[in-house]
Amino acid sequence: MRLLALVVMTAAAVGWADESRSEWHRVVGLLQYLEGDYAGALATKDAEELAEQRGLADEAVQALKALGPDGAPWLVRAEALKADIVAEAPAEQVVPQCRALAADLVKARGLSRAPRAAPDLKAGQALFAAQCASCHGAEGRGDGPAGKALTPAPANFHDAERMATLSPYKVFNTTTFGITGTPMPAFPGLADADRWNVAFFISSLRHPACVGAPPAVTLEALATSTDDELARAHGAAAVPCLRSVMPSVDEGGAVSKARSGLERARQLAAANDWDGARTAVVDAYLEGIEPLEPTLRARNGALVERLEQGFTKARVAAQSRSPQFDAEVAGLLGLLDDTRGSTAGDFWSVFVAALFILLREGFEATVVVGALLAVMKKMQADAHVRVVHLGWVSALVFGVLAFVFGQALLAGANREWLETVVALFAVVMLLYAALWLNARANMSVFMTELRTKMKDALGRGSMVGLFFISFTSVGRETVETALFLQGLAGDSPEGVRWGSLAGGVALLGLVLFVRTVGFRLPMQTLFKASTVLLVATAVMLLGKGLHGLQELGVLPLSPVPFITLEPLGIHADLVSLVPQLVLALGPLGYWWWSKRSAPRRASSAA
Repeated sequence: MRLLALVVMTAAAVGWADESRSEWHRVVGLLQYLEGDYAGALATKDAEELAEQRGLADEAVQALKALGPDGAPWLVRAEALKADIVAEAPAEQVVPQCRALAADLVKARGLSRAPRAAPDLKAGQALFAAQCASCHGAEGRGDGPAGKALTPAPANFHDAERMATLSPYKVFNTTTFGITGTPMPAFPGLADADRWNVAFFISSLRHPACVGAPPAVTLEALATSTDDELARAHGAAAVPCLRSVMPSVDEGGAVSKARSGLERARQLAAANDWDGARTAVVDAYLEGIEPLEPTLRARNGALVERLEQGFTKARVAAQSRSPQFDAEVAGLLGLLDDTRGSTAGDFWSVFVAALFILLREGFEATVVVGALLAVMKKMQADAHVRVVHLGWVSALVFGVLAFVFGQALLAGANREWLETVVALFAVVMLLYAALWLNARANMSVFMTELRTKMKDALGRGSMVGLFFISFTSVGRETVETALFLQGLAGDSPEGVRWGSLAGGVALLGLVLFVRTVGFRLPMQTLFKASTVLLVATAVMLLGKGLHGLQELGVLPLSPVPFITLEPLGIHADLVSLVPQLVLALGPLGYWWWSKRSAPRRASSAA
């Protein structure tokens, strides 16, 4: 019985969440109709049309009241808008209020205003013929047999003035809720995808066949723009193609996965399943944002940072069962709309991005490998130089494979797991290298006999270790770099090619510089500098690895007021900061202990 009660409660909570979102869409739809129709009603002074506008404004107010405390913050603006409409205030005053209130509601509540997949215009045409043509006519001219006796008459979707007020999103809301006081009914039995198909088909009805290719426009922009707005943005000649050729939704599909996951998290939280809500937030990030991160970070790194912070706040709210969880999710849903609107770059923007990515991702690995080569060169350990080269070259080959097969094999959680495991493994290997160098720097016998007994002193095990140090230092960066460049290649393959070449040349110069400077340093100084470098790199990778485990949901979140420096692996979270601090202070503690114990060892030896 308890299980049955829990199921019933969960279903009721989920149903309430769906109904609540539907009511928010209804308010937005009412405001859109007021935005589009108020000016015409005021200009004609038609009593029925003005009464309809007053009725729509009152419906918006009543709907916000029905939403309870969530709707209360918006009531003052809605009631002021209603008062202006009742007073027949100028359209220049009312229309901007409608537009601004609708936009603020969409952003604050994280409402989706675009389909989750590219609309099927043929399916929309079939549905239109079955459900709409009897009133609107077979061609959508408002001349259907059943519509002749209707007042007001059905809309003519070929009328330029009428279409100047309609966007697919507005049509979608109309088919969802209908229009009170008119013969236009709601169609609650249709799935969302069907309503989007019809909405986009209606928007395409009056346009001629597409000639050429449409400009790159997101589904979000197509769904929320009228024909006039598209013409102003892309030219009137582009509108027929924009309305009849649907864009690719590879990115939109991933964003839709993130949105669906967050909506599910909101439903689970409403049902008091907080563990499920936390897991749903993690899955939303891994399935929706992680596959897109290379492309998004290359185009708009600041947006990715805001998304990561938003997902972190949502997870923390779920862990603590905070009443702010719903607001955090709503904010994230608003950010996802910004993600859908991210624009592709041209050759020069992609060139600069690719160059910067190569330098940013390659700097760390290059300095580590360069320092190792300098040490081996100074020690005249030619065999070990070859092992270091073999390690980083193998990592580059691995990066090329990641570039070629990245989307299929290294997407989502798989990519995050790979980067995290490689980072943590690299921490172990770098600490091994640091201890190995420190031991050599303090062994006077080793230093004096180095040239003649190199092979015996180093041993085969050290060769294997050096290979993995070189490989892991470069491997993680090559995977990340490959996926970033793969995302940019969709915008400009030439920009990626030339930007990568320029970045590679710059990194080669850096390696040569580190080798030259390192070779000229005294042996003792070189060993100590290399040890510090390796430990610092290990601290950085430890932060990245632990943060990766947090993103995968393996480790909990424990944010603290602190700075976040993603390139240095520093995150404002105790789970990663404390181990990093311990690792950074460990060598200092060891050095202090060695200094303190050195006199005692010397006296005992005497």
